[in-house]
Amino acid sequence: MRNQPRWTLPAAVAAAALAATAAAALPAHAQSAGTPAGDGPATAQAAPAAPAAAPADWPTYLITVRRGLDPGTVARAYGITPVHVYRHALNGFAAPLSPAQVTALQETPLVESVEEDGSASGAGATA
Repeated sequence: MRNQPRWTLPAAVAAAALAATAAAALPAHAQSAGTPAGDGPATAQAAPAAPAAAPADWPTYLITVRRGLDPGTVARAYGITPVHVYRHALNGFAAPLSPAQVTALQETPLVESVEEDGSASGAGATA
């Protein structure tokens, strides 16, 4: 007979509670993130409705979300369609973002970092 570890049930309960709390917090936070003070619910948005430039012109960013949150859910809460979702090396996603989306993500406690994607090369490096 195999004994299950003692922490299995408490860990599962804690994970479920964290997920429920995060899911409940996302819509309210996403709604207030794009709402200027004094605007009513009709104008509340996670991201601007009319982009200033075509999404193809927006730079791609790597967004790292807080541990325990689902990166896809955070992206959707801000009206973002990720090109990649990461769940192993980091907890986050990559997506082209408007300047307003970058600002909104930088200001939310749900996100740990927002970095513009770039390339790295070992060419020309010296020891």
